[in-house]
Parts: sequence; structure tokens; C-alpha cells
Amino acid sequence: MTDTLEKPQIRPASAPRAGAPAVKPGGLASWLEEARLLAQLAAPLVFTQLGQMAVLTSDVIMLGRVGKTALAAAAVGNAVYYFAWLIGGGPVSAVPPMIAHIIGARPHDKAGVRASVRMGLWAVILLAAPLIGLLKFTGPILSALHQPPEIAASAGQYIGILCFGLPFSLGFQVLRNFAAALGHPRASVWVTVMTVVFNVLAGYALIFGHFGAPRLGLQGCAIASVSALAFSFVAMLVVIRLTADLKVYRIFRRFARPAWAKLREVFVLGLPIGVTMMFEAMLFNCMTLVMGTFGAAPLAAHQIALNVPSVTFMVPLGIAMAATIRVGRAAGAGDEAGVRRAGYTAMALATVFMSLCGVALAVFPNTIARLYFDARAPGAAEVIALAVIYLRVAAAFQVFDALQVVGALSLRGLKDARMPLILAGVSYWLVGAPICVGLGVGLHMQGLGVWIGLAAALAVAAGAMCTRFYYLSRPLPSAPA
Repeated sequence: MTDTLEKPQIRPASAPRAGAPAVKPGGLASWLEEARLLAQLAAPLVFTQLGQMAVLTSDVIMLGRVGKTALAAAAVGNAVYYFAWLIGGGPVSAVPPMIAHIIGARPHDKAGVRASVRMGLWAVILLAAPLIGLLKFTGPILSALHQPPEIAASAGQYIGILCFGLPFSLGFQVLRNFAAALGHPRASVWVTVMTVVFNVLAGYALIFGHFGAPRLGLQGCAIASVSALAFSFVAMLVVIRLTADLKVYRIFRRFARPAWAKLREVFVLGLPIGVTMMFEAMLFNCMTLVMGTFGAAPLAAHQIALNVPSVTFMVPLGIAMAATIRVGRAAGAGDEAGVRRAGYTAMALATVFMSLCGVALAVFPNTIARLYFDARAPGAAEVIALAVIYLRVAAAFQVFDALQVVGALSLRGLKDARMPLILAGVSYWLVGAPICVGLGVGLHMQGLGVWIGLAAALAVAAGAMCTRFYYLSRPLPSAPA
């Protein structure tokens, strides 16, 4: 299923409406229209991604006020949590291209859309228990990976609470993907805004002991995050119920009835997607563990520096998510030219934005680093100085980061999942990881060597993903008469 689409299957184009203005396929007007539609779809997705990132950023800022040990424990604990999230996130990420292909081919197929969403939620339920069980061993896992005992123990307690938010997080992603694929990305915007406010207030109360709440520090942060994730899932259900165009799909109708073909597609398409995401994310997270062996200051600086490009990355990620839907609809409708326009327009928009971000990171690294760490805290000078170095490397890989994610998610819109998995494995683990370890550990460059390796991995991935999309979407020469 995920291998068969070497080229988008072209169906006969429908006849134009009477009186409709002629638009030359591939002409400037069609590219501008694609840019408009892509931006219209991407803007709420970007905002939602930034809102979700704001939850993590607010936690980082508040924990930075608690101390570098709490910040470091959250950093390495989240590395394990994110591994589990990615396992569940693969099947969840299969839902948008599945719906997009259905809508592109059969715009009124409510039963097919409903079955795709239902099986996406089934996948969350099936994966939740084993993933929570895995996360309960975070402390021993980090100890086995030679993390400092104090940090490993604190991280274990933190993730032991946070793990219960995982099914709510994955369930929210299914519901949000459903709304976005049907052209309602704004449905999740207000939910995200309310979730950010909820998390900040709950974290402020439980971390520092305000509003009559106990002062729980790192554990309070975990409790606040779980509560915010549960809130987001329930709120998204309410929004779907109140949105007429989404309510008519009745996604919970006959929820217990299996749709085996759709469930198989969720996993056959979703598992390679999950592994592809895991190759990239786990390189970054494994390098977080490597940074932990250099000491608390490099690890805290790494967490600060990693959070900043993670924030900027939310914009090309939102654009890429829109590209999945636009490419998927064009492929489902058999519009080969539309596939190319959607993918290349997304690449152009993401490149422009990340170029500006790269300039900002290169010019203002010190100012940015000081936003995250109290300059009066013990050891602050060392943490900030290291963060500045890492941020300058991050400035250099901004465009590569944009192109690799847009390329990968454009391929996802074509239901091309296995080859991107191979390309990601080569880029991140046969190129990036050896450079990170060789420079950081072998040549004793420590954090700087690690960050150079990360930049190299993203550069190779960007070239590979974009080349693959070009190969699948290129027009074939006409057969001779």
C-alpha cells in the first residue's frame, strides 16, 4: 500500500465549469493560487504548533527558575517520553494523508473518513498501555545510559507522572488531523490557546506553590502538563461537536466496530512514518543523553539552545502538514501538476521563513539565551556562554531543517513512507550520529562537535527528501505517437 505509489495516479480531469476563467496549468496564476490556499491552510496549523511548543517552552522557562538540575532532569526525561510519543505518533500521522486521498477522490465519502478517524483512535488505545509501561522505567533506563544518579532519579519521577498524559496527547493529534484534513485547521486554534493558558497557570501554581497550591517543583510541572493534555483532548471533542461541518461525520458512530482495512493502513503507513520521525528525533534526543555526560551546564545549555530552533521549526512543520493535505488531495484527484505545485510552494515558503530565523539566531544569540536562564543563578555564565555557541550552529541549519520536513511530509501526502524511512536512517544515523560522536567525544569538542553533527545530518536529509519528491512528482516525457 505504501510502496505502490511510484507516481500519482492520474485520472481524467473534470471539465471546467461554464463561464469559469481559464487558468493555464502550471502558469503563474496557478502557483499564486496554490500559495494562497497553502498559506490559508498552514496558518492555523502553524499557530497550533507554536501553541503546543509554547507549553514546552513555558515549562522550560519555569524549570530554569527552579535550577539547572530540574531543567536537566526534564530534558533527559523528555527524551525518553518523546521516544514513546513517536511510536504512537506514527499511526496518528497516517490519518491526514488517508483522509486527504479519500476527499481528493470522493469528496462526499463520510463513511471512509469516519473509519479512518475511528481506526486512528483505536491505534492510540492499542498503543497506550505498553507505552505507559515503558515510560514507567524511565529512571532505570537513564541510569543504564550513565546519566548522573540525581538527574536520572528526578527524571524518573517526572516521567512517571507525565506518561499518563500520552494517550490524551495522541488522541488530540488524531482529532486535530481530522479537522485539518477537512479544511478546518482553525478548529484546534482556540483549543491550543486555552491549553497554553491552562498549562501556564497550573504550572505556575504547582511548581512554585502559588494560589494556595503546594510547591512541588518538577513533579508539579508534570501534574500540570498531564492536566493540560487531558484538557486539550476534551476541548477538541467539544469543538468538533460544535462545528457543523465536522459534526456531520459522526466520528464516534459505531465506534466499537472494526474497519480492518483502515486499521491495517493506519499501521502499514503509520509505522514507517513513526520510524522516520524517530530517526530524526532520537538523534537529537540521544545527543541530549550524550550532552548529559559532559555535565549539567552543557546539558542545560543544550536544552535552551535546542528549544529555540524547535520553536522556529514549528512554522515549517505547520507548512509541511498543510503540504501533506494539499499533496494528498491532488494525488487522490489524479492532479499530477497540482502535486508538484503543492510540494514546491511549501518548500519555497518554508525556506524564506527559516532564512530570516537563521539571521536572527546568528545576530542575537546572547539575548535569546538570557530569556531562558536567570543570569543571577549559580553557574549561569557558563550555561549562557555555551548556549550562544550552540545557537550560532542552529542558525546555520535553519533552512536545511525546513527543507527536510517539508520534503518528508510532501512525500507523506503521496503515501510514500518506506523510502523516506531509509533516507532518514542514512542521514541521521549513518551520517549525523558518527559526526556527533566523533567530534563531540572522539575529538573532545563536546557540545560544539555534537551540534556540528546535527547540522550535517539535517543538510543530508534535506537533499535526500527533496530529491525523492522531485523523482516521484516529475512529469514523464510523452510517449511517441
